[in-house]
Amino acid sequence: MNYLVLLRHGESEWNKENKFTGFTDVDLSANGVEEAKQAGRELKAKGIKFDTVYTSTLKRAYNTATIALKEAGQPALEFIKHDDLRERDYGDLTGLNKDEMRKKFGEEQVHIWRRSYDVPPPNGESLKDVVERVGPYYREHIEPRIKAGENVLLAAHGNTLRAMLIILGENTPENINNAEIPTGVPLVFEYEKGVRKKNYFLKKAANG
Repeated sequence: MNYLVLLRHGESEWNKENKFTGFTDVDLSANGVEEAKQAGRELKAKGIKFDTVYTSTLKRAYNTATIALKEAGQPALEFIKHDDLRERDYGDLTGLNKDEMRKKFGEEQVHIWRRSYDVPPPNGESLKDVVERVGPYYREHIEPRIKAGENVLLAAHGNTLRAMLIILGENTPENINNAEIPTGVPLVFEYEKGVRKKNYFLKKAANG
């Protein structure tokens, strides 16, 4: 049996401030560091030894992987970083407070920008756009390693990993709106002879 583990970065400074972050390279909050450490403890307890680690080029993702792997006793692994694995570009909303945008544009409009599949925020990306850049990267670089029996960690972002759920066939464009991926909680996919068998979070999170 081998594993693909999806890990959303720990809470960032802008998560804490309730801002749209997107491509902005903000770091983890103190709580986010603790979430990354807890993720590492969960991975160590599960006994997963990784062969390959992929992250986005944003520090909140690769710092989460660094902290988690140190905690898991695997600090020497090299990372493969790529822009295609970055968070969704929130365009004109980047850096703005989500609650303030709800007051300005209305709850429904902000919800559409955040959760619809194919409606982008002004000058930004939709989730469909993220799927269209993450999908080819996954199929070319990550999937062959899984089929070869490797254990792979992908440390990235909420929308990157929501895109992965669609790419893996766990969700569809119609129901992805319901998918919640908590910060700092490993989502494990088990494979047997190249066939995906099941998936689960490594701990029960209050928000999913």
